[in-house]
Amino acid sequence: MKQLTRTQSRAGLSLRQQVGARLRSALIAGELMPGITYSVPTLAEQFGVSATPVREAMLDLVQQGIVAAVPNKGFRVVEMSAGDLDALAEVRRLLEVPVVARISGTIAAGELDELRQIAERVRVAAMDADLVSYLEGDREFHLRLLSAAGNERLVTIVDSLRTQSRLYALGALAAEGNLVPSALEHIELLEAVARGDADAAADLMHHHLDHVRGSWARHHA
Repeated sequence: MKQLTRTQSRAGLSLRQQVGARLRSALIAGELMPGITYSVPTLAEQFGVSATPVREAMLDLVQQGIVAAVPNKGFRVVEMSAGDLDALAEVRRLLEVPVVARISGTIAAGELDELRQIAERVRVAAMDADLVSYLEGDREFHLRLLSAAGNERLVTIVDSLRTQSRLYALGALAAEGNLVPSALEHIELLEAVARGDADAAADLMHHHLDHVRGSWARHHA
């Protein structure tokens, strides 16, 4: 795993947040594997930072259900069953679909332009098969979109759910050649929201989640 760079440190994020983002990227890239326990000192050395931000970032991932603490050893990446992943998808539908429908037609033009730029970055990442950049853009897009509802608790909950589920879905989507279609769904969804078509936005959000769930089902059969 690569060390954190000075460029990354200027991104306005705390070292704890930078390490957390790098840990999520390592999970996506397959550098950290489910069921294996990783020690904090080892990860700190690999990242080129002290143990404290690594431990703090790992505890954040514990709260999100991504890793579990192993006393006196470190942290283990949680293994999730197909049932666990399906449960995540169900909760996400209950939260994300109605909110996306409700905010349709309410987002300011400036914010829509910024969301379009993010969606384009996601598309480019998909074309390049860059899973890490795709994950980062996907997360930013959906959380920025949901933030329009003005409920930060909702955004925090969805962030955790999306992080857990996307870790298991992206590799499958890429392997099946569905990463680009999934990226294009962001653009379709945003345009439905922009024109105030709540029904279309809800349908597209449902489809987006079903797209990911289908990959889980095929790869956890």
